Amino acid sequence: MRKVNTQKIADVIRDYLKETQLEGKLKEVKVVNSWEELVGKAISRRTNRIYIKNGKLYLYMNSSIVKNELLMIREVIIERINSNAGEEIIKEIVLK
Repeated sequence: MRKVNTQKIADVIRDYLKETQLEGKLKEVKVVNSWEELVGKAISRRTNRIYIKNGKLYLYMNSSIVKNELLMIREVIIERINSNAGEEIIKEIVLK
């Protein structure tokens, strides 16, 4: 016999992640881990360091040419990342 207050484990985990505010951090980790998939191998290989802090994506580049290209398509990358995540995670990209 099933109890009245039972829940699916997926729902319980989802609620827990929302309550502890870990859901956003998990999405940020997903963005960092899927960087090569989002921008391609050429740009990914020239990215030294990538992290997200306060809605800003920080990229450390080892190529000034790729850095200039990213400056021009910055908005496209933001849209691609946010649509992949399903919500607005990145508001700005900072290139260094």
